[in-house]
Amino acid sequence: MANLPSDDMASFSVVLSQSKHIIAVAGAGLSAASGIPTFRGAGGLWRKYDAISLATPEAFQENPSRVWQFYHYRREKALKCQPNAAHTALAAFSNKQIRDAVAPESTFTLITQNVDGLSQRALDSMPSTADSEDPQPKMLEMHGRLFDVICTKPGCRHRELNFTSPIVPALAGTEDLMEAGAVEPDIPLSDLPRCSKCGSPARPGVVWFGERPHYLGVIGKLVRQADLCLVVGTSSTVYPAAGYAAEVQRHGGKVAVFNLDRSEGDEDADFLFLGPCEQTLPAALALSEQQ
Repeated sequence: MANLPSDDMASFSVVLSQSKHIIAVAGAGLSAASGIPTFRGAGGLWRKYDAISLATPEAFQENPSRVWQFYHYRREKALKCQPNAAHTALAAFSNKQIRDAVAPESTFTLITQNVDGLSQRALDSMPSTADSEDPQPKMLEMHGRLFDVICTKPGCRHRELNFTSPIVPALAGTEDLMEAGAVEPDIPLSDLPRCSKCGSPARPGVVWFGERPHYLGVIGKLVRQADLCLVVGTSSTVYPAAGYAAEVQRHGGKVAVFNLDRSEGDEDADFLFLGPCEQTLPAALALSEQQ
């Protein structure tokens, strides 16, 4: 019978110090303290709709006005939020000079399912260092980016980052209507975001349900070589990310879970730290002084 996971920080520190290939798999709980609403949390986004049903290619084809209002709402929320201490701890840990103090000569990549851009903003806020020659990516946004805009025309598919608020005038204020539970406006396709290159209708640059996540080949290689996997703020229900920790364990690696509450499968972890990850994660990585 497997042992229950440990919550002993000192024991985790020993494992961390001996690990050479570390990955973190992050989900919505990482951004909860920043004020980013979640799909599955209490209340969730857009109570009047099943938010998950809006994150599909079929939903966009059927009602691009509704889907764009949903993503406009999320964009506006994200623009008002700031990275929290957990984002900052992971960003600091991605710095080789800082990481070497607690896990000498190790590698690290954050694999995030989040699309809110807060992890990238935390990385951007870190002082530049001489570890830029490291060929391993510091972060992989496997589900895309909320602020990417992609052309829907097959022959174009132009992608660009767009932080304009609102992204088009017709969406201005619709986030307040949705918060209030009001009837959504039906915005003509011609007034919704267009490709800046060819003028065709554009879509949000996130990976929708039924679509293939980004970087799966790179992530697979990182998972196979990892000897420590940090699971941060995710209920581990969306695959393929939900299977990464188990794969690390199968080849002899350790798993540490950082979640607010118990979640499915966390009894199989080697370490389980319950509580706000913006508190537990900096402490576990010995980076509280970085905040």
